[in-house]
Amino acid sequence: MQGTVYNQYVQILKEELVPAMGCTEPIALAYAAATAKDTLGEMPERAVVYVSGNIIKNVKSVVVPHTGGLRGIKAAVAVGMIAGKAEKKLEVLSEVSQDEIDRLPALIENMPIEVKHAATSHIFYIEVQLFGKTDSCSVKIVDFHTNIVSIQKNGVSLYEQHEIPRAETQTDRSCLNVEDIVRFADTVALDDVRAVLERQIECNLAIAEEGLKEKYGANIGKVLLAQNGDDLFCRMRAYAAAGSDARMNGCELPVIINSGSGNQGLTTSLPVIVYAREKGISHDELLRALCVANLVTIHLKSGIGRLSAYCGVVSAGCGAASGVAYLMGGRYDMIAHTIVNTLAMDSGIVCDGAKASCAAKISSAVDAGLLGLTMYQQGGNQFFGGDGIVKKGVENTIHSVGRLAREGMRQTDEEIIKLMLEE
Repeated sequence: MQGTVYNQYVQILKEELVPAMGCTEPIALAYAAATAKDTLGEMPERAVVYVSGNIIKNVKSVVVPHTGGLRGIKAAVAVGMIAGKAEKKLEVLSEVSQDEIDRLPALIENMPIEVKHAATSHIFYIEVQLFGKTDSCSVKIVDFHTNIVSIQKNGVSLYEQHEIPRAETQTDRSCLNVEDIVRFADTVALDDVRAVLERQIECNLAIAEEGLKEKYGANIGKVLLAQNGDDLFCRMRAYAAAGSDARMNGCELPVIINSGSGNQGLTTSLPVIVYAREKGISHDELLRALCVANLVTIHLKSGIGRLSAYCGVVSAGCGAASGVAYLMGGRYDMIAHTIVNTLAMDSGIVCDGAKASCAAKISSAVDAGLLGLTMYQQGGNQFFGGDGIVKKGVENTIHSVGRLAREGMRQTDEEIIKLMLEE
């Protein structure tokens, strides 16, 4: 496989598999706040933050890295202002000193940081307004975590972007389909993707092992290992869950994300990595399987969008199972049926924000993916077009699920946000 589609697939992997420290929504807030503080040129006297409902949902309950265990929008904005390095984007909080951490509680206590629910049609919307002694500024991020579309100071525009999506997402995702994904994995010159995939293996394994070693959140990964650690499939679920245990609860190790989400990056990659390691599969074959896993996840998420009421780890569970199917010697037929079987079983998981229970949802999603794979392995068992939302053919089913998540679950998303905002 060569030519335009090949180059697009390489570029998509490079665009999506990037490092982030902490849950990506609070990190986006910290990035906006750090950019705004740099623009203002001084520590502000007060701040006003406008956010869409999905930002509220995904920041409310998650620990912000390098804050001493603080949670929520105010903590993310405060640490971004006091210690953020805007040039590092999703690693904006990678160089926070202990002195800065110690100063955070007083800043949050003494500086008015007003949070408002933005009236916007954008599912992903962040606007940070800072006010100094004489100057003011604002920074807006729309649709994607680092997509700054406006920077203003004292009412004067310093930067405006009217074209969305930005350069990071300029590769057309409509080129993705399961048949070409498998063909790409079979034929890709590994040096074209090696660096990005090696980084994924290194970072995501490190945070999973940290999650299994220390106490984080509800310790889902540890619970799974204690329950049935001798079973390979259980260990694959445990590693993915443990990475989320750590990440959702303040671990300061970076994660290689997928489709804007660290949890999706962990879910997509770790089961494949653990399976290959346990089975003694060659490293090059693992890299090819990770191409399948990551691109399947991206393909599924492209029709859904970055944020939704539909839990993104369902898509990542499909990706992980597809990567494992590839390692087992399966190709298009097995992978396509694995995806359809998984989507038929697990498409009802809702996203109610980033928090400790994400690890349990990851375990369920990986379990469904592996069951979908095992079904087809054992006699070609499958769900057929007309079974609920399943359509005839894998691409039609993927389109059906994307429509369900993107259009059908809008009201569900609104109700989830209302429930989360109730005291």
